[in-house]
Amino acid sequence: MEEAAFETAETESEAGDAVSGPVQGGASPGKNRERAAKAKSAASSSAKGKKSASRGRRKMFFSVLAGEQIEVALAEEGRLLEYYLDMIHQQKMKGNIYKGVIHNIDSNLQAAFVDYGVGKNGFLQIDEVHPEYWLTHHEPAKGKKFPPIQKVLKPGQEVFVQVVKEPTGNKGAFLTTWLSLAGRFLVLTPGQEQIGVSRKVDDEAERSRLREMINGIDPGKGMGVIVRTVSAGTTKTTLKNDLQYLKRLWKDIRKKGTEERAPSLVYKEPGLVERAVRDYLTDDVAEIWVDQEDVAQSVEAMVNLLFPRKKGLVHLYSDTGQPLWDRFGMRGQIDQLYSREVILPSGGRLVFDQTEALMAIDINSGKISGKGNFEAMAFKTNMEAAETIASQLRLRDIGGQVVIDFIEMREKKHVQEVEKTLRQAMKSDRARYDVERMSSFGLLELVRQRTGFSALSIAQEPCPFCGGTGQRRNMEGQALQASLEIRRQMRLSNREVYVYEASRELGLYLLNHKRSMLQEIEREMGRHLEIAIKG
Repeated sequence: MEEAAFETAETESEAGDAVSGPVQGGASPGKNRERAAKAKSAASSSAKGKKSASRGRRKMFFSVLAGEQIEVALAEEGRLLEYYLDMIHQQKMKGNIYKGVIHNIDSNLQAAFVDYGVGKNGFLQIDEVHPEYWLTHHEPAKGKKFPPIQKVLKPGQEVFVQVVKEPTGNKGAFLTTWLSLAGRFLVLTPGQEQIGVSRKVDDEAERSRLREMINGIDPGKGMGVIVRTVSAGTTKTTLKNDLQYLKRLWKDIRKKGTEERAPSLVYKEPGLVERAVRDYLTDDVAEIWVDQEDVAQSVEAMVNLLFPRKKGLVHLYSDTGQPLWDRFGMRGQIDQLYSREVILPSGGRLVFDQTEALMAIDINSGKISGKGNFEAMAFKTNMEAAETIASQLRLRDIGGQVVIDFIEMREKKHVQEVEKTLRQAMKSDRARYDVERMSSFGLLELVRQRTGFSALSIAQEPCPFCGGTGQRRNMEGQALQASLEIRRQMRLSNREVYVYEASRELGLYLLNHKRSMLQEIEREMGRHLEIAIKG
């Protein structure tokens, strides 16, 4: 299932990509101990190497506009890696758990619409319904994994649901009954008896060490647990403590769920600050900067619990003469997220165009077009684009189908190198994704899971003038359209003086460039016409 809220990009992919099943193998205890010792030694060496290479390179930032918004960023050597925005007035539901009531069932969609107490009913597909809610036993038919939803659920039935995707436009929230609770190091999965390690942990030695550690950890009957990526290098005692916290949390949720009447909220995801510290604060973060004192104190308290031996990690930024983002040189990178175009280091450009079905990314050679060897230019631009696109997909939280139009290259080795670079750059993405091969036309397709908490989705809306098309009628076209509307309205009106209200831009254009057309309309209609400027 998909992750819960901000941390969720990682939590969700870990819950979905975890290696499930028992961790113990069929080897003898002696061999297991020998393997564990080797794995532990290898993991220790690997961890030390990684720490020494990355220590002191990353910084975390919290910028607060009191009572309005919170911005969180993670940067490495001045390069923006993660950026999230939370507006206080906007109600967030992703990751929340509700006690809901099935309102109606659509057999055509094989989905139920659930009243969970927040606006429009949520959408619950049959594959997101846990078998414990099935009213009748079902034996899977050949080629059919799930039963007809109308036969196993009914209107009025109560269900525990978790919000996977926020409601958008006329669409209600996407819900699941496969619940997950994220801790610092583990994800608890009630109703799923699985024990595994996130596939995001790609170091085999560390995977073996973590598997060995969770051997013997009992999440309880009907419960599962996933070891998160951030657990690399941690101890068994730490994992056990995190598990106990999650089990207590789940017990409280169950208790509240039995006491509350449906529909009602039974668990609310932590705020952005808490989620950021919980999910993104790792050993390689050397500094944390916060520009508001009370938030700095809250962050420091959480840091002391997670890293009691790390002192002086949190810094209060108090320079009133220069904003936090300007001081650390990230304002331009943040502003670029809202732009249609992104400039590449050598002068090329990426152009992002969102359609109803997909995101199209075009790569233009820009300033370097036509200079020197074309193949070398195309290869260099495409290599820069591959790395930048992976970063922008993550920062903009672009989901669904993405089509990238690379500059066409003739040499096969160049094509393979660009594909390899893109896949390597995508590895740091917390969301799930799948990258295809480049076609002979230079087109490459990929799909990516949208986490749903990007700054763009929170802070942007369709343009009221162009309606989201990115285009509008030019002033000449608007003036001619206005003349047709004026004639139509004057035919319907009996007033001696007809007043046409126009925007300032259109009104001035009509008066300065179309005065003869307005006079002709007056003669034609035999009445006086006035142009009124709105606002």
